[in-house]
Amino acid sequence: MSRKKFIESQGASCDNWYWSWSFINEKAKTIIFGIWDANLADGLIFSEEWAQRPNGVKPKGYKQSREHIRLVEEEGYQLKTFPMRRKRSDARGDGNRPPKIERIVPTLSSKFLENYGKRWYAVDPIPEEIVTPERYFDGASKKISVNSYERNREAREKCIEHHGYICAVCSFDFEKFYGEIGTNYIHVHHIVPLHEIKEEYEINPVEGLIPMCPNCHAMIHRSQLTVEQLKEELAKRLI
Repeated sequence: MSRKKFIESQGASCDNWYWSWSFINEKAKTIIFGIWDANLADGLIFSEEWAQRPNGVKPKGYKQSREHIRLVEEEGYQLKTFPMRRKRSDARGDGNRPPKIERIVPTLSSKFLENYGKRWYAVDPIPEEIVTPERYFDGASKKISVNSYERNREAREKCIEHHGYICAVCSFDFEKFYGEIGTNYIHVHHIVPLHEIKEEYEINPVEGLIPMCPNCHAMIHRSQLTVEQLKEELAKRLI
């Protein structure tokens, strides 16, 4: 399915199908952003750094997408995203031309919008997965749509870089099971729960964080078991 047909099937449209990467359904008050495969892990969908290319040309879709960001932030529009794969022949360009789409994954995911400095991220609507950039500090209380504790984006990435995208409890691999739409997806669990710390602290991304699938992540919080204890409980049921 082409991008245009997919977006139109969602009741959304845009100013121009050639250069738009965000779309709007006025009736449903929904904003849809295409998200490049290279940005699926952190959820980056918009940056003020994209206002001008290295050659000085201003991308035509920038103004439209900035307005769509505003509608989500100020007017209560719901945010959804779908993955886009960039053409590999275009992946190492100089940044002066619009990237070309090889194909899309015609599946929408509901997201929360988070702004950090000049960048906006589409993040999962799960309190345990709200993330923030910059230093390895964690724990500041924040309100988005639910009360949560801020998550450090860089620490999360360092954790995954070391441990990988496999659940530490059940060994579930999203990419292996779901294919392309499961690529680079996993939750990250704080071994020492933030609600017990309730203060800013410096986190060790390798020793203080561990990757988990959403099911195991939910069960470990519900049961208050350690990672090893939950693994033991799971092992009993697999015998």
